[in-house]
Amino acid sequence: MVEVADPFPDFGLSVEDRRHAVRGHYYETPGMDGARGEIWCYTSAFSYARGATVDLHISSTAATCEMEIIRDGGVETSVYGTDEIATVWQETPDQCSVDGCGWAPSHTFRIHESWPSGAYRITLTAEGRDGKPIRCHHLIIVVPNAGRKPGRILQVAATGTWAAYNTWGGSNHYQGITGENRDQFATTVSRERPWGRGFVVLPADAPRVPLEVSLPPGTVPRYPHMEWAYAKGYSKKYASAGWASYDSHFFRWAERQGYAVDLMSQDELHVRPELLDGYDCVVCVGHDEYWTWEMRDAIDRYVDQGGHVARFAGNFMWQTRLEDEGRRQVCYKYVARTQDPVYATGDITRATNSWEAPEIGRPGALTFGLNATNGVYAGWGGCAPRGVRGFPVYRPGHWAFAGTGLFYGDLIGADSHIYGYEVDGLSYDIRHGLPYPSADSGAPEGLEILALGMASQVEESDMLAPEDQFFGDEDGRFIAETLYGEASDENMEKVRYSNGMIVHFKRGQGEVFHAGSCEWVAGLLRLDSMVERITANVLNRFLNR
Repeated sequence: MVEVADPFPDFGLSVEDRRHAVRGHYYETPGMDGARGEIWCYTSAFSYARGATVDLHISSTAATCEMEIIRDGGVETSVYGTDEIATVWQETPDQCSVDGCGWAPSHTFRIHESWPSGAYRITLTAEGRDGKPIRCHHLIIVVPNAGRKPGRILQVAATGTWAAYNTWGGSNHYQGITGENRDQFATTVSRERPWGRGFVVLPADAPRVPLEVSLPPGTVPRYPHMEWAYAKGYSKKYASAGWASYDSHFFRWAERQGYAVDLMSQDELHVRPELLDGYDCVVCVGHDEYWTWEMRDAIDRYVDQGGHVARFAGNFMWQTRLEDEGRRQVCYKYVARTQDPVYATGDITRATNSWEAPEIGRPGALTFGLNATNGVYAGWGGCAPRGVRGFPVYRPGHWAFAGTGLFYGDLIGADSHIYGYEVDGLSYDIRHGLPYPSADSGAPEGLEILALGMASQVEESDMLAPEDQFFGDEDGRFIAETLYGEASDENMEKVRYSNGMIVHFKRGQGEVFHAGSCEWVAGLLRLDSMVERITANVLNRFLNR
C-alpha cells in the first residue's frame, strides 16, 4: 500500500486528541484557565439605541480591569475607554447556558448620540495571577434611528445563529450538559452569558470550516478548524457562527468600498420591523440559520412593499421562539415533534422545527427562494471534500454577473472558496442545459437559478470510519423523517444528494437576490475581484445607483 502524505496542518495534537476535537464536547466554563485567572463579561441585550444605558456584567479573578470600546467597521475607531473598573468573581449557575449567568452589573456606560450604527467591540483587560494580561471580548450593536435613509444599506446580523452556537457555560442548540444524564443539547439557550472565544475576535490565521487543502487519493478528510480550536483554546463552534467569522467581513468590506452601512440584530426584525422601511436594501450574510416567525413576517412585508433583500448567506433551516422578553431562544429541533409543548397545547405552526416540516406550512423558499433541506453540506468532512469550491454558472447573462466576463460553466469564487460549508438549495429540473425550479419546489413564481453546485446531506465514503465522522447521516435521517415520515432506505436516497444555488426573483413590488452559501463572505475577505463585482452589482441595483 502506498503511504499517503498528510496534507493537513499540524497543531501538535495526537490522533486521539484530533478525534476528541471532533467527537468530544468541549466548551468555555468558569475556572477553565486555572491558576492564571480569567475575566468574562456579557450584556443583557444584543443591541442598543443611541442614548441607551448599557449594564456590563463582569466576573473576574482580578480586582480591577480596564475597558476599551472600538467600533469594528471599515476603520477601527476607539470611542470609549476607562480604567480601574472594580470587579469580583461571581458564582455561575450550573445551567447558565439555559437560565443565564445571573451576575450583578459591574459597570454602566451610555451609548453616545454621536456613535454611528454598527458593531462595537468591548475589550476588558486585567492582570492575571502570573502578572500577564488576561482578556475577554464582547460585542454590542448600536442600531439606527427610525426614518428614511436613501442610499444606505441595512445589514441584519445573524444573532439567532450566534446564540444557537454559543458554547459558553456548557450547552447550545447542538451539544451540551443539560438533561438527566448531562449529555443533551439545550432546547432553550440564554443570551445572558458571555460569548464563546472566537465569536467576537479571531486571529487572521484561524481556519475556516471548508477544507483549504488538496486531498490526495486515499486521504481521510479531517476538520482543521476544530483541531485548531482545541489546540488554541477557542470555542469549538467559533468557525460556525459569530461576528468574527462571518458578519464582520461584509460590514468591513462594504464600508471600505464606500457604502454607507447600518447594523441591527435579528431582535429588531422581531420587535421593530418598521426599521426596515427606511432602507432600499437589506442584507443578510454568512451563517444565518435561526429565525422566528415574526422575523420572516418583517422581511416578507418589506419585500412585498417594494424592498430589496440581498442574502449572501446559507442554511435557512430552523424556526425559533423568543421567551422571557427576548432573553431566551427556544429551538427543539430534532426532538420538536416529541418534546416541543406547542404540539400538544399551542399553535403548531410555531413549532421550533425545520421550516419544511409540513405542519408548519411555511417553507423557507417562500421568503428567500431557497431552503436548507435541499442544501446543507459542501466542502468539509465526508461531504464533497474535493468539490469545486465555487458556484458553477448557468445563466451568465443575468444582470448580477455584468462586467465579470463569465461564461456558461465557469466557476464563481473557486479560488477564494465561497461555496460551503453549508448551502441552500431547491428541487430543480434541467431542460436544454439550464436548471429550472421543479413543480414541487415551492419556489416563488419567476425565480431564476443563476448558479448551481453539488452538496450532500450525509457524510459518506468507503474509507471514512464512524470515529472519523462529525455528523454522519444524522441530518439526512432527520430531513427524511421530516419530509417523508421515516428515514427508510428509500427516503434516505431522496435526500442524500442536494445542491446549493444562486437565485433571483421578484415578489410583490420588491425583489430578492440569494447567494445561498455561508462562505460568500470569504470572497470579500480574500478580495476575490469577481465576488466583489457581483456583490457590488447587487448592492448598486438595489440602491438604485
